[in-house]
Amino acid sequence: MIPKRFRPAAIAALTVALASGSMLAYSASAGTGPEAADRATSEAFARMAEDVLSERTQALVEDQPGRRHSGQTPAKTRMSAQLKKDEEAAISSLRSRRTRLADLGEAYTGADTRVAVDRATVAGGKATVQVTEQTTLTYKKLRGDEPATTDFRTRYELTLTSKRGGGWELTSIKSQDSGPVAINEPVAAKVNVVKDDGNQYPDGTPASTKYPAPAKPKAKTGGTYDYAAMAKYAEKYWSNYNPAYRKFNGAGGDCTNFISQALKAGGWKAVPGSTSDYRNWWYDGARQSDSWVGANEFAWFTLSNKRAANLASVYQTDVGDIVQVDFNKDGSKDHSMMVTYRSSAGMPYLTYHSTNTYRKSLASIIASYPDAVYYAYRT
Repeated sequence: MIPKRFRPAAIAALTVALASGSMLAYSASAGTGPEAADRATSEAFARMAEDVLSERTQALVEDQPGRRHSGQTPAKTRMSAQLKKDEEAAISSLRSRRTRLADLGEAYTGADTRVAVDRATVAGGKATVQVTEQTTLTYKKLRGDEPATTDFRTRYELTLTSKRGGGWELTSIKSQDSGPVAINEPVAAKVNVVKDDGNQYPDGTPASTKYPAPAKPKAKTGGTYDYAAMAKYAEKYWSNYNPAYRKFNGAGGDCTNFISQALKAGGWKAVPGSTSDYRNWWYDGARQSDSWVGANEFAWFTLSNKRAANLASVYQTDVGDIVQVDFNKDGSKDHSMMVTYRSSAGMPYLTYHSTNTYRKSLASIIASYPDAVYYAYRT
């Protein structure tokens, strides 16, 4: 059996504490066990989360006359003094990210953030709430051929405390997704460092992140692989998962499983064999090779089988190409993404799972993780 280096756990996104008020509350003398929140209370929780997350998103949007950008959270949002301080710092961080993106020629003219409650329980004056955020940011047409929007869906767990006299105070909001933080999440959490097991693998060569880079275009169709079909698949299933495949969100992240599906849709052929040999790549419904789902094993398979070659710059990637990231520079790749659009200005736009994201610019990934190590593969 070929030994493997352990992959790090999926990136844990930031924990930013927040709070907000609502109209109804359970008393501190409520039942001893968790009970489902009633509809009115759940809707109040959704509004609280939407207030805070919308304010974060708006911090990324270009200032326009009449638009409020106070740098403060909404006045109706109720939070502890420490959490209010944390959120103000978060807004400041996102404004800095907006400036970095502007330096790379990217801006947003509008945004829409909506939140739905998936589950809400209350016990002893405490509430635990799972929500899903759906956000759309509209790209400013600086060069004319930017995509219309970038979209993402991400999940959070909120905790709240019932206050005397009624109302709720939101005490924390934690991302439940792995992979890169959503663009409106201000801080990337550190990941555990994984010790290399000493074995040699075809890890590839890190790519430059300097923008711009010399173009290296490729034909999208008519060759061995259909890159347009890869992009079409990824953009069809970025949010609504293909039921023909199992999900791996709770088992290290679904990012590499997702790009493997897209590559197969564009013509990549299976290589049968044992699950643990990284030179094999396959999925049969009940099982799959490690290279199908593992970020490191995928890179080892890709390079050892000459399915792809390293590119000198991440900005040379084109439709159907893959970008991988080692967030903490420990030598172990943490995340995989596919390019599904490239502008005439040489900006690749990435679509991926964990967090589920559609056409996020490479610039915005690098603005969030400027110190990470990046790998680019021409498929």
